[in-house]
Amino acid sequence: MRNIKVTLEYDGSRYDGWQKQGNTERTIQGRMEAVLERMTGHPTEVSGAGRTDAGVHAEGQTANFRVPEHFSPEDVKNYLNTYLPEDIRIVEAREAEEKFHSRLNASAKLYRYRIWTGAKRPVFERKYLYGFGRRLDAEAMRRAAEFLIGTRDFKSFCGNRRMKKSTVRTLYSVQIKEEGEELILEFYGDGFLYHMVRILTGTLMEVGEGKRTPESMADVLEAKDRQAAGFTAPPEGLCLVRVDYGNWEKTAGGQKDKSRRCQS
Repeated sequence: MRNIKVTLEYDGSRYDGWQKQGNTERTIQGRMEAVLERMTGHPTEVSGAGRTDAGVHAEGQTANFRVPEHFSPEDVKNYLNTYLPEDIRIVEAREAEEKFHSRLNASAKLYRYRIWTGAKRPVFERKYLYGFGRRLDAEAMRRAAEFLIGTRDFKSFCGNRRMKKSTVRTLYSVQIKEEGEELILEFYGDGFLYHMVRILTGTLMEVGEGKRTPESMADVLEAKDRQAAGFTAPPEGLCLVRVDYGNWEKTAGGQKDKSRRCQS
């Protein structure tokens, strides 16, 4: 069997998230597995690097699965792109090392959150922007973000109140950029908790509104309590931009993985 690694992009607007669920057929994983079963003639489990929520998008999601030897990576890519819906696209397919796992071997992920601060969202971008409709103090948000950088216990920013595993994660950077009436937040870290990026965004937005001081972020982290943080920003503004793999970024043929990188 070949271990195939794919990079894919999708518009999450009409899906109930990445992960296959028993009560819905509208998941990215479920759609991929259905097409792969049609191609191979037997059930094929697809593992994704990030379990994006309902309504969240991706331009650099990574997944892996196994197919019989006679299917080449190009065969897999072409078949998936032929039969997947138009809002899911395989960008690249490669043969990975036998032990490669898209989620377990991921070393870092980059997420982008887009906020529209103008009166009304642009028509053709409306599904990919949170239409906040008011100006935010980006400089105050940048000062607040400095408290988040490094290895921290992000329990206050976890949407799973029953989380029993470690909530310690490392944020390598938080960038906040202004482009006209759009505010762009980019979070790069070794891993993210359930709803973490959206809660971080909502809390930083409250700083931008003047509801919190930048310095209060230290208290939020110290509280280790979801109630101490801000609101959960809606899903449509969030996109998984890329997944990095460090030493695992090699294919079975020994070539460096040249998956897309964020242009920012």
